[in-house]
Amino acid sequence: MKVELRAMNESSTQLRDSDPIIERLEDQLAWYDRKSLANQRAYKRIKVTEILAAAIIPFLAGLGLPHTGIVTGGLGVLITVLEGLLHLNQYQQNWITYRSTCEALKHEKYTYLGNAAPYANVADPHALLAERIESLVSQEHAKWASTQQQEPGKEQKG
Repeated sequence: MKVELRAMNESSTQLRDSDPIIERLEDQLAWYDRKSLANQRAYKRIKVTEILAAAIIPFLAGLGLPHTGIVTGGLGVLITVLEGLLHLNQYQQNWITYRSTCEALKHEKYTYLGNAAPYANVADPHALLAERIESLVSQEHAKWASTQQQEPGKEQKG
């Protein structure tokens, strides 16, 4: 199995060096992978911070130390701001959408390299690959644009 994967990676590298369609595929795979990971990390960092802040509030309140009200109030404000950032930037939704698109692109790459359906028995599998890549990317862009338009209070750029 490792030999097959190595051979597929080598053939992918050779194709990428001379083929703009494969280059586009690899570029989109890298972009969606990178953006998915960045959104996942941002989402998880913010959520962990929220959880810790929320857990500290009752602990501090129970201690009854001076200025506890200011600290617990500040933690409450922090939680509210972090939750607002999550809602505004849609880290979780972007993470899932980008990961889904990345995995769909990987699927296209490996079915194309394996000459499997839908690429088998097609007059021009290379053209089909280009169409399918652009279709996946266009679908993701359309979903993103739709999400942006549905959010009330967001300014429309024109």
